[in-house]
Amino acid sequence: MARSILLVDDDRDFLEMNQGVLEARGYRVRCAADPTAALAAAENERPDLVVTDLMMDRLDAGFSLARTLKERFAGLPVILVTAVSMQRGFDFRPRGEVDLAAMHADAYFDKPVDPVALTARVEELLA
Repeated sequence: MARSILLVDDDRDFLEMNQGVLEARGYRVRCAADPTAALAAAENERPDLVVTDLMMDRLDAGFSLARTLKERFAGLPVILVTAVSMQRGFDFRPRGEVDLAAMHADAYFDKPVDPVALTARVEELLA
């Protein structure tokens, strides 16, 4: 059975593009436009991995979602993606594993996300 990925972002273009990229690699992909819908989707059908935007309805929405997912689903890999550093000048990039752990994330990407790099990291985390 194909591994499942939950994509969470309020940017429909990001969802559509990355859903296509990941489905082409054989993954089952569900999309959610906000953290509430993402949590409901995860509770309904536990994904094997989550890719979530950092800033949605609140600046810290992705951080809160990642923390909640890690608390509810032990071992669930979470990848954070964001354009906040480009749009607002903030630098949330983790400096190492300690920063990633503090973010409740297993990987981090700035937008625009390179589909090859994202797919490689997804495959690495699911291996």
